[in-house]
Amino acid sequence: MHDPSLRQLRTFLSVVQTGGVTAAAQMLGLTQPAASQQLRELERAMGVRLLERVSGRSVPTAAGRALIEPARRAQAAVEDARAVTAAHRQGEVGRVRLGTGATACIHLLPRVLDRLHDQMPGLEVIIATGNTRDILQRVEEGDLDVALVTLPAALGRSLTSTRITTDPLVALLPESMMFPGRPSLTAADLERLPLILYEAEANTRVIIDAWFRRAGLIPRPIMELGSVEAIKVLVAGGRGCSVLPSLALGGDVQGAVWRPLRPALSRQLAVVLRKEKVVDRDLGRLLCALKANGAPLTRARKTAPTSR
Repeated sequence: MHDPSLRQLRTFLSVVQTGGVTAAAQMLGLTQPAASQQLRELERAMGVRLLERVSGRSVPTAAGRALIEPARRAQAAVEDARAVTAAHRQGEVGRVRLGTGATACIHLLPRVLDRLHDQMPGLEVIIATGNTRDILQRVEEGDLDVALVTLPAALGRSLTSTRITTDPLVALLPESMMFPGRPSLTAADLERLPLILYEAEANTRVIIDAWFRRAGLIPRPIMELGSVEAIKVLVAGGRGCSVLPSLALGGDVQGAVWRPLRPALSRQLAVVLRKEKVVDRDLGRLLCALKANGAPLTRARKTAPTSR
């Protein structure tokens, strides 16, 4: 038994409305034989008579009367589907699912979302935060369209990455621990101070640990935290110093100062997609906005911060 088609249901409803196959065919722009054929196929698919002749008119049988409302709902559902997709096709609405870390969510995405809203108010960006491993897994599984992560990251074979910006890392110190007259700080300088660092599993922490190891040192933090905002509060409160991405600082941190590292250290921010992912208009706009807002970040951080 074949499923009824929307065309057959539309013809059936037109016959119910007009009371005749010929009138329904004219309304739909069909020939009378074509309309009759669709009705026969619909009755064959349903396995029951749907129309009968009464006083020269085609009227629905009991089964036909039961079919009228479901047929109308089916027709309305298809019309709704067309309206929704037309809005997407015409650029009126859209939806993209983005996964990233908390730092980028707080300090980078607001600018990106503002830019997108100006360009396309109907574009909805659904944001999920988490650690890099979980975010990338969700991209692989198709639960997210794109990820914004710190490199290096363990990419599965189905994923591809594109760098959008370089984010320098800097030392953040409480005013009580600052090095007067020192424009930059080394790993040896920081190793003598109480360190408050990212949790060990974080990609940025891996980069920081490698920087210390290149200086022959192993960092031994007094605290390891998953929240960069909590680290900033603790540093400003005099509990210790840290190494943080410039992106996380924004401007000055009240009660703290920041200095470039020597040798310089940075992390790469990249967007990650599935290799077979179709970059449609909506996703393309998000990627362009991310790249456009990443460029100013790189330029702004080339200048060493000043003392307060």
